[in-house]
Amino acid sequence: MWFSIVLSAQPTEPSNWYSSIKKRRAKKRANCTASLKPSKRSCKGTSRMKKNWRCRSFCTIVYADKQEIYVTKTSVEESQKDAVARRAKGEFVRGVSGFRSILSEDPDFPAEPGRYHLFVAFNCPWCHRVTLARNVLGLQNSITMDVAFPSRTTEDDPIASNRWEFNPTRVASFTGSTLPECTFETATGQSFRLAKQIYDAEGSDEASVPILYDKKTKRIVANESAEIIRMLNAQAGALGSSIANSSRSDLYPLGDQNIALRQDIDTLNDQIYVGINNGAYKAGFSSDQAVYAAAFKNYFETLGALEARLASDDRPFLTGDSFTEADLRLFPTLYRHDPVYYLRMKLNGARILDYPHLWRWLCRVYALQGVAESNSLVHCRQGYFGRSWNNVVPLGPFHPMPYPEAYAHPDLAVQADETTSV
Repeated sequence: MWFSIVLSAQPTEPSNWYSSIKKRRAKKRANCTASLKPSKRSCKGTSRMKKNWRCRSFCTIVYADKQEIYVTKTSVEESQKDAVARRAKGEFVRGVSGFRSILSEDPDFPAEPGRYHLFVAFNCPWCHRVTLARNVLGLQNSITMDVAFPSRTTEDDPIASNRWEFNPTRVASFTGSTLPECTFETATGQSFRLAKQIYDAEGSDEASVPILYDKKTKRIVANESAEIIRMLNAQAGALGSSIANSSRSDLYPLGDQNIALRQDIDTLNDQIYVGINNGAYKAGFSSDQAVYAAAFKNYFETLGALEARLASDDRPFLTGDSFTEADLRLFPTLYRHDPVYYLRMKLNGARILDYPHLWRWLCRVYALQGVAESNSLVHCRQGYFGRSWNNVVPLGPFHPMPYPEAYAHPDLAVQADETTSV
């Protein structure tokens, strides 16, 4: 590889972020009245919290002890400090998801088969997390799903521009045809065309996907992907998984015997989110050269660390022998890297194929039941390059073979073994 990478085979010690949440619990509880039941919670927090965090849901998640397991560091600790000024200087700053209710024994959103629905876009990596979880947990038949067209609405749209649209009649410039995975909106009973309209019905100014939606109460449950995948895992049986408990992946195992494993997953999640998941966006969508360079460096250093981790004992997955949440959260970005992010996000330092252990890991995950069907690179190419300055979608890469077909060939990494030193 043409540049040097600082490797760290072992992850850093996990930060004790749960303790900081617990320290804030008493203070925040003082601002919230009524019981933990979200539909009856009255919040006296800030207007920003009321508007953007849907405090009745957020407080339920964070401050009910039995529900803390659904909160992840990267879904709560997204820094918004000086966000406006940072964006003005060219840094990409991700916003905060506002709907944070959960599926549980709570009567508002009980976990039951056939009740819930997902609104997603296949080009979105955060949606890909959720569709991956739905598939590997065997929830395809019990959680319905609508898929948006990968290109946003145009400036002359009568409702809003640059929004996710559920319109299977649109033609992709990349293929010259409609995309069979795209659907109309089928869950609200209103036949909304835009995801924004689903939020408008809740009085929210958000417009993002994924959305976990309750078809019975016609309410948005959650729109934070990190929390959606964790609650789908925890409630897979009650939601009607088609896979027996003994055979189903447990993405985030509970119990005292799994404390060390959960700490390992949490540490990896933090490392992967900062360096890879969000790091790709900081590199691709920041307009400041120094910000881009820092994100670029961190991205490839993190890839190097993960390569070394997999190489250290030739483990099949990031935490050992089992596919966990850490693998699920890494996959969407690496799946996009060679055919999309290498060019679109200006992450052209190396291909995943140049990391033999990561490549074989990528192929191993791709071979798991339901993974290949959870996304489409046609949508990814159309969505990312269709938003570039000239809207032209590159046809390649074709070497050593086209993608995603290459993901069925872990042996391709042999060439990288012979030519690359990481």
